[in-house]
Amino acid sequence: MLSVQEMRVLDANLEYHGVSIETLMERAGKGIAKVLLERMEAEGARVLILSGTGNNAGDGFVAARFLKDQAQVTVALAKPREATSKGPAQVNLGRLPPEVKLVEPPLEAVALVDGADILVDGLMGTGIQGALREPYRALVEAMNASGKPILSIDMPSGLGSDRVVSPTVTVALHRIKEGMDSATSGDVVVVDIGITAELERMIGPGELLYYPRPGADAHKGDSGRVLVVAGGPFTGAPSLSAMAAYRMGTDVVHVATPTRSAPIVSAFSPTLIVHPLSSDRLVPEDVPVLLELAGGMDAVIIGPGLGRDEATLEAVRRFLRELDKPVSVDADGITAVAGDLTSVQGKSGVITPHVQEFYRLSGVELADREEERLEQVASFAKELGLTVLQKGRHDIVSDGRSTKVNVTGNPGMTVGGTGDVLAGLVGALLGKGVEPFNAARIAAFANGFAGDIAFRELSYGMTATDLLDRIPAVLIEFV
Repeated sequence: MLSVQEMRVLDANLEYHGVSIETLMERAGKGIAKVLLERMEAEGARVLILSGTGNNAGDGFVAARFLKDQAQVTVALAKPREATSKGPAQVNLGRLPPEVKLVEPPLEAVALVDGADILVDGLMGTGIQGALREPYRALVEAMNASGKPILSIDMPSGLGSDRVVSPTVTVALHRIKEGMDSATSGDVVVVDIGITAELERMIGPGELLYYPRPGADAHKGDSGRVLVVAGGPFTGAPSLSAMAAYRMGTDVVHVATPTRSAPIVSAFSPTLIVHPLSSDRLVPEDVPVLLELAGGMDAVIIGPGLGRDEATLEAVRRFLRELDKPVSVDADGITAVAGDLTSVQGKSGVITPHVQEFYRLSGVELADREEERLEQVASFAKELGLTVLQKGRHDIVSDGRSTKVNVTGNPGMTVGGTGDVLAGLVGALLGKGVEPFNAARIAAFANGFAGDIAFRELSYGMTATDLLDRIPAVLIEFV
């Protein structure tokens, strides 16, 4: 079952990945016409297709073309024709043949409905909340009061609002949508429109529909406060993760880092709030300080540049066991977790292993076949209880229930530090309250897309800081 939001995500991603929405609409309209003829005895009947402005309406326009020789078809537009969405819906409105009667606003809803034998609800394709507005409200009320058989396209118009169409049949395109059952949707018929499982699991810009936009009255901290626990033997990693969090729109970033890296992180940017720890490496004695700092945060990023000293790894595990915030675990944090998976089980967050780190965590060598790798990552994510973002040529994101694949990115991103940036993006999104699975999907796409922008400009000379500079371009483009 597909949620309304996931349906919107899928629509955006299909277009991004070059799938012809026009072709999908053609298949949808043909399927709708077939159901009308075979299930609702539309041959020779007066069929009224009530149309909104989006792709849902476009599906109805196509159905009208396929029905024109077997039924008396009228298409009634709820809004003026220029309001119809540009693209396939507008194209198919223009393709309506002369045999199809077209009625434009203002509409006499009751009179229109009374003059038909079968009604087709092509008004609204996605669920809404609250009160249904005119002219849709009057049309929905007229349909429901008519006693005529009704076919809804994809989902009943108004589902989730105070007025909803009560159809006899709903043609669900591709998959049944959340909230649809016999009580809300009548008999549900699923029509295959050619969206493969591979297409459905491909990540794209649609994921950014989950990005929380701050309101006009937002205050400092409303977009997240993030703590980065990183650095020591490696001094660049904490800065990269912290700045990535800022670039993804976090309001405040604190960095807890050993004494060796603290001055370097402070010098990297005046926007970073730096807390030097007790020695030149993270040690168990620092854990109480970290927990106190984390108490005022919305999310934590841990691992980049910490090193693999056994005392450091034990400190990471102790901290994670006590932590009650969403967490992004990367790099040396992964090594620590591999020593005791129970340190993160039951937590909320994302872990970001590459191939070798995945083996250290799970004991599983990832297969060459992508289908098998997907199953391996999903199985381990379910066991671990965290979302796994397995980094590779194609990133695999799974929470054990759903699994997605990201194809942005390029060979130039093998340069050091790109994983630190990714961990920071994940942490930023967790700090904004984004669910871990969605945070991982957004971060994987944004990291790779920014890398692709950098690669086009800088080729194999790109660095991780070039990635940082291009994260805002992703938000500009897709948010």
